[in-house]
Amino acid sequence: MKKTIFLLAAFLLPCVWSAAAEKDERQYTILLTGASFASPNNGWFELGCRKLNAVPVNRAVGGESIASAANRMYQGTLFTKEEMEAADALVIMQVHDKDVYNEANLKENYTDYTLPFDYGDYAEAYDYVIKRYLSECYELRNDSSSKYFGTSAGKPAVVVLCTHWNDSRTVYNAAIRKLAAKWGFPLVEFDKYIGFSKNQVHPVTKEQVGLIYTGGDSQTVDGVKYGWHPENGEQAYIQRRMAAIFYALMQNVLY
Repeated sequence: MKKTIFLLAAFLLPCVWSAAAEKDERQYTILLTGASFASPNNGWFELGCRKLNAVPVNRAVGGESIASAANRMYQGTLFTKEEMEAADALVIMQVHDKDVYNEANLKENYTDYTLPFDYGDYAEAYDYVIKRYLSECYELRNDSSSKYFGTSAGKPAVVVLCTHWNDSRTVYNAAIRKLAAKWGFPLVEFDKYIGFSKNQVHPVTKEQVGLIYTGGDSQTVDGVKYGWHPENGEQAYIQRRMAAIFYALMQNVLY
């Protein structure tokens, strides 16, 4: 009996080690679209991807909005078909303080929208990006050049949404939570785990806590001054904290 158990263990352990090694060597690819809070000069996305053993494909551009992302998608410049097929997830961090959930003007199909978008209805542009991405991933089942050709579901489309980096943008943060719930998308809750809240000022500065992490960069909303863009670079505290929050969520998303 002992000999049988020993032989079984000797057989199974290499299999376990092999599976563990395969998991460790699995390299992901993650697409990101966004604006100034997500552009490569920040660092959180690249740090998080490195921890995840993922290739970061960062298409965020400072000054752009979700309408810009939709227009670039329409023009075929946001990402290529090959990049879409290789991506394990599309992360969207377009966080202007707008209502991105409003369903009043949404179309049934992404092809029903008139392009290019202006910068009026952020909910429409979000809807376009989401529906087009889901549709194009599914339609790879009919693309003879795709590895998903002939499958019943096409490419599994993983879309991840993000809150603002803190809780000062109340309109957007509330709307993106409703949008994530509507679609069943994972949500990177930076605002929940960043480590401070607009509801309590710093005990020493008597101002919003976020201001101490932005190097003086601020914006005023309803008479209150908040930190705007956090300090950039992979060594900056907020960038590292955001990377950790992103990493924790993506561990539950990637397969």
